[in-house]
Amino acid sequence: MHVLRQLFRGQRSPADAVLHLYVRCSHCGAAVHVRVQLMHDLAVEFGAREEVTGYYVRKELLDDRCCRLMYADLHFDRNRRERTRTMEGGTFIDQVEFERLNSAPKRVV
Repeated sequence: MHVLRQLFRGQRSPADAVLHLYVRCSHCGAAVHVRVQLMHDLAVEFGAREEVTGYYVRKELLDDRCCRLMYADLHFDRNRRERTRTMEGGTFIDQVEFERLNSAPKRVV
């Protein structure tokens, strides 16, 4: 009965864990937002003895201005906590900067 109450109450589980990435294109300056589903999007990294050592995801991002691909590479530990992130073709920004860039008037490229 307890399980049914939780199910119908709509409680969120750890499976709903999401990482929001905000990126600015290095070519045109467009801001892009993408979600990483931590329980579904990550690939497993294995060690020498086939034990799980962490997780990895490579996200391809495309803005709506110059349409150049950007690549975000993120590595996570065994508990799905972010360890490192790198970016090709853009730079990581925070949510405040993303909202500022998207509220500014659009310039024609």
